[in-house]
Amino acid sequence: MTVRRDFKEPARPRPDLVIGREELLAGAREQLADGGSVLVHGPAGIGKSTVLRALAAEYGEAVRTVLRCSATESESHLPFLALADLLGLVVDEVAYQLPAPQRTALESALTGRGESTLQRDGLALRLAVLSTLRALAARGPVLIVADDLQWLDPASAELLGFAARRLGGTPVQMLCAVRTHTQPQGQEHDRYLSASPPDTLAVRVDPLSRTDVADLLDHRGYTGLPRSTVRDIHRTSGGNPLFALELGRALFESTTPPSPGEPLPVPTSLRVLVLNRLEALSAEARRTLLVASAGARPTLALLRAAGRENAEAETAQAAALGLLVTERDTPGVRFAHPLISAALYAEAGAQERRAAHAALSTAASDPIERARHLALATTGTDPRVAARLGEAAAVARDRGAPSVAAELGLLAARHTPAEAAPGPDARRLQAAEDALTAGETDFARDIAHEVLAHASEPTERVRAWMVVIDAAGHAMAEVDAVFPQALSDAGDDPRLLTLVHYQLAWRALLVEGDFDRAREEAALAADLAARAGDRRNELLALAFQAQAETLMGHPDAPATIKRALKEPQDPRVACDHNGAGAVRFRWLIMSDQLAEARKTISALLREVRRRGMVEAEVHFLRGLAETELRAGHCGRALDLARESLRLARDTGIGEAASAMVTSFAEAAGGEVDRALMLAREAVARAEEDGDVIYLSRALAALGHAQLVAGDGAGTVESLRRVRELEEGLGVTDPARGRWHGDLAEALVRVGEPAEAQDVIDATRPRALRLGRESVLAALDRAEALVRAARGETEAAERQLTSAQDRLAKLGYGLEEARAAYVLAGLRTPRPGPRSYDDAARLFRRCRAMPWLRQVETATVTGSAQPPLAAAALDTLAATERQVAALVMEGATNREIAARLFISVKTVEATLTRVYRKLGIRSRVDIVRLAAGHRSA
Repeated sequence: MTVRRDFKEPARPRPDLVIGREELLAGAREQLADGGSVLVHGPAGIGKSTVLRALAAEYGEAVRTVLRCSATESESHLPFLALADLLGLVVDEVAYQLPAPQRTALESALTGRGESTLQRDGLALRLAVLSTLRALAARGPVLIVADDLQWLDPASAELLGFAARRLGGTPVQMLCAVRTHTQPQGQEHDRYLSASPPDTLAVRVDPLSRTDVADLLDHRGYTGLPRSTVRDIHRTSGGNPLFALELGRALFESTTPPSPGEPLPVPTSLRVLVLNRLEALSAEARRTLLVASAGARPTLALLRAAGRENAEAETAQAAALGLLVTERDTPGVRFAHPLISAALYAEAGAQERRAAHAALSTAASDPIERARHLALATTGTDPRVAARLGEAAAVARDRGAPSVAAELGLLAARHTPAEAAPGPDARRLQAAEDALTAGETDFARDIAHEVLAHASEPTERVRAWMVVIDAAGHAMAEVDAVFPQALSDAGDDPRLLTLVHYQLAWRALLVEGDFDRAREEAALAADLAARAGDRRNELLALAFQAQAETLMGHPDAPATIKRALKEPQDPRVACDHNGAGAVRFRWLIMSDQLAEARKTISALLREVRRRGMVEAEVHFLRGLAETELRAGHCGRALDLARESLRLARDTGIGEAASAMVTSFAEAAGGEVDRALMLAREAVARAEEDGDVIYLSRALAALGHAQLVAGDGAGTVESLRRVRELEEGLGVTDPARGRWHGDLAEALVRVGEPAEAQDVIDATRPRALRLGRESVLAALDRAEALVRAARGETEAAERQLTSAQDRLAKLGYGLEEARAAYVLAGLRTPRPGPRSYDDAARLFRRCRAMPWLRQVETATVTGSAQPPLAAAALDTLAATERQVAALVMEGATNREIAARLFISVKTVEATLTRVYRKLGIRSRVDIVRLAAGHRSA
């Protein structure tokens, strides 16, 4: 198909077309914007055509002529078919420009009339295709869009490659996609690169992440699938979007979810796709592969122990057919794709599967694997099997594999007789609690509701209610109706009442924002637990009480922390994210003891990773990121915060909190635009959840990002809300959010020094009472700006010098650098090249790139706003430099479009990239930057 058009503004791509390909698309867009070509490659179903369509839609409107072809395997034997698709509708426009021999050969090839072949008319045909493309390009830019290059008929492929290699300097670009194998060693794309223009960028489409697969399934309407199911879909599909969608569709339409411990059911459409090579295998080899598909980590030794005597020869046969991948230096048997294993298992009958599991139940050496296979080989209830599974779940729990423990627990419940002790519901609830530990909240909630549907025993009902509440996370307002039911089921049992009042303490904090009530409920829970002899929950309640008192600035906080740390301790509570260890870390970091805080949080993080406690891992990653940020290790903090956010998004745990911390880290060492986006996300989530505690923290992150971005008015608006919220909540410790100095600084910058002084005067007594030295130093930094605004320059400089020295001694590297930056601005009315050397050195040591860009701005212009970076001119791509140069000459967007043969929309998009790279906001800033760049 061929489309020709006059210049128009390029169509804006639909944002929902492509999921999880942002980095790939960014590189391809830059390549196309610079006039280059792109070759997209990857295995079947990976999304090459989707990427190709998105790029073609975005750039197709920016050129005069689009030539398209999409080959199929069934038509690949027809000579010149792709060439006809590409040129058939436009060749008449330029045919008169071709020499007669070329015109005749090309017409014969395109119409099928005559006997044109590459052997007979090879040179004439090659030159004709090249001449046609040059003639079309003389009228305006040309874009060739070719999908499935692997099915191009050989004649068309040869002609297109000949022309592509000779189009240098001609405005003809190619945007192509080709199927290549999954394995990295497969370099088929090299063959296609050699037939592409010399400047072609090869872009591999890799598997989607678990989060992207979840987004894809939601986008296609397969909503409501538990996160554990999405995890299995991601694993089974290998991140292939086509496979993931087919698995998701089958599960969404199925009335019976897969049984615990068994692979996902694979729809017929995918079985046919991946198992067509099975026909070449013998029946015995297929049985061997079935046993391998049932095993968790199959090896040749395991297969032989399971009765497959010829396993080596049979697996070699399967490897030759591409079903297995030979492992070098290891005895492992690995399927070429996870879907092959799942499809093999799905294809087998129930009796065949049970036989495979029965063989593995005696062959496997690991007790967990033996128990799992025994369960899957057994039908009906069996107390012996249930006991074995319960023991295996305990082993998995101790190994730090709570997700495996949850799976084994459900299998144990299935095989537990109703009259047994522990009974089926008790085993289900243990599985739900293990799922919570593993971060599989949806899975845990579903199990709890299943128990509540029929259980009458108070202990089991209250435990189930606790799972439902815990699964809600910070959105506790959504489960408000649960609390009266849980209290009713608890009766007057102090052990059960402990559980409910502990959760009521969290509700008072998160939903009502009432610290006093939260503290009272926690103290009551601790007292009830002590009466019941429940040390584990007593420790949790005391830790919560200590946390509330710490945030309130309550004088009893240190004593309560000591009570929570007294022996005897429960090992799991000691490293719980709501345990005394976490509260002690919070107290340490608020008390400016950064070294001890880092040591404490690092030890907690190691332990929860060992135990597989995912929610605690997310929490402690955030804590370590915050510690490194305080110390001025911005790069390290950014890496930790991003890791926390990835894990939070994968599990659905603590996304708002992780977005908030990552916003602070991005504002310090990453990208300010991303900091703003994440902070706004955190605010929206906290408001949606009704979580007033995290709302104030999210708004503090937004205000800080706005301050770094130079938006003083936005900073003031956000941080005024924080001040109002925290006063309403009763938060008196300024070390909780550390936003007070930012608010005072922003107020000075927007011309409100009196209000800035009021913020400082209201905060300082609290900081003095609690000994918050870093907060006091930050307040002094802000007060120096107030004094400078009043003309008290010498006093301001003395105060800033003192603040910088104190922050350095406390180890607050980034805050020290900020003080040096403000001090340089006060000392240097007319900045020169060395005015900000000290601030630049400190920011560079911290890897605080957004702040360093502000220093560069101040050095060039004498103003910290907007954050320009003269050296960044040299980092622009070719097209971006051309556009920027024309802006410097005073050209309008329309004039630039005409001179560069691009659309106005493309000019606008290019300018947006220029602004982002240079850290500026307008065309005027480009001119200012250029002036500074020339004078430097």
